Amino acid sequence: MHTGSCLCGAVRFEVEGPLAPIQLCCCGQCRKAQGSAFGANIPVASADFRLLSGEAELREYRSSPGKRRVFCGVCGSPVFSQRDETPEVMRLRAGSLDEPVETRPGFWFYTASQASWWPPEDDLPRHADAAPA
Repeated sequence: MHTGSCLCGAVRFEVEGPLAPIQLCCCGQCRKAQGSAFGANIPVASADFRLLSGEAELREYRSSPGKRRVFCGVCGSPVFSQRDETPEVMRLRAGSLDEPVETRPGFWFYTASQASWWPPEDDLPRHADAAPA
């Protein structure tokens, strides 16, 4: 079992089961939404995610057709994103998890859009566009 929350603690959740590798996304939307050089996301089965508190605080933003980004309306912390076409999967924001986190980054994607001021310097696989299925 893994737990997590937003910055202010209004939104709390838990995730059952082992975590998939963290996916590091360099697309412009993730950079803007996270305020960083990349987004660090973990795909989680919706059935394994349980909101413990803060449902009334959750807000969403439709960043593109069919995709919603869900965040705390009090502190603004991103919690997850989800596509309408795949409601069974959520992309949980890795930084919202409480430590210890029992997974590691698996790969980079959308590296063709990476921030010019922060080039990744590791041996992880890189994909110029979308991550492989």
